[in-house]
Amino acid sequence: MIRALWTAGTGMMAQQMNLDTISNNLANVNTTGFKKLRVEFEDLLYQTLRNAGSSATQGMQLPTGLQVGHGVRPIATTKIFTQGDYVLTENPLDLVIEGDGFFQVQMPDGTTGYTRCGAMKLSSEGRLTTSEGYYLQPDITIPSNTQSINVGSDGTVSVILAGEEETQEIGQIELANFTNPAGLSNIGKGLYQRTSASGEAIVVTPGTEGVGTIIQGSLEMSNVKTVEEMVSMIVAQRAYEVNSKAIQAADEMLQTANNLRR
Repeated sequence: MIRALWTAGTGMMAQQMNLDTISNNLANVNTTGFKKLRVEFEDLLYQTLRNAGSSATQGMQLPTGLQVGHGVRPIATTKIFTQGDYVLTENPLDLVIEGDGFFQVQMPDGTTGYTRCGAMKLSSEGRLTTSEGYYLQPDITIPSNTQSINVGSDGTVSVILAGEEETQEIGQIELANFTNPAGLSNIGKGLYQRTSASGEAIVVTPGTEGVGTIIQGSLEMSNVKTVEEMVSMIVAQRAYEVNSKAIQAADEMLQTANNLRR
């Protein structure tokens, strides 16, 4: 009976983490470039009371065993990198990656961060940065007398300077891709860091080697589907509730046993 209390308790804790993840997805429903997470679970250790296939009386063999499980635990939070919806902004510094790949930015410690958020800004020196001030890599500087900016689908950045008619190419945006993007580590602010699970970054020109192309003047919104998350939240709530009922039932059975009189 005590086993049932602990087993149902693991179910409640697992659903609490599930609800935490769903809440984070819903909180970021309007976050540019956000990719939703999904919690995965696995069952815990089993206590084997009788092995399947063991011998019974008169040479008979047991067709099934007798095992009791000890609950569940969260094992992973998987990032879902499906494409989010596009929002047309007509801002020349807003970029969308149509397909796989990540923008590269320079972190304060000199390492490289990766993001799907293409809401670029200009620093005081004219360098392309994220909203947090992290410089886009490779570094691209927009001249101060720029009249218009054009970013091609292959990441080529060209400008028309004031008083001129010909376009001038000033840089090339490169995208990074990974063998296992789900292995990237979330560090907040829309950024990811590589891990040994994700593999080394494969840096290529947009539109080559399976990497997506770039669309200018739009932003990729979160890929969170509110209705799906609401359904998942209801399922998590009901699972939490039924585990609490199991604890209550086990407690009532223990109370009955405790109240027995000779």
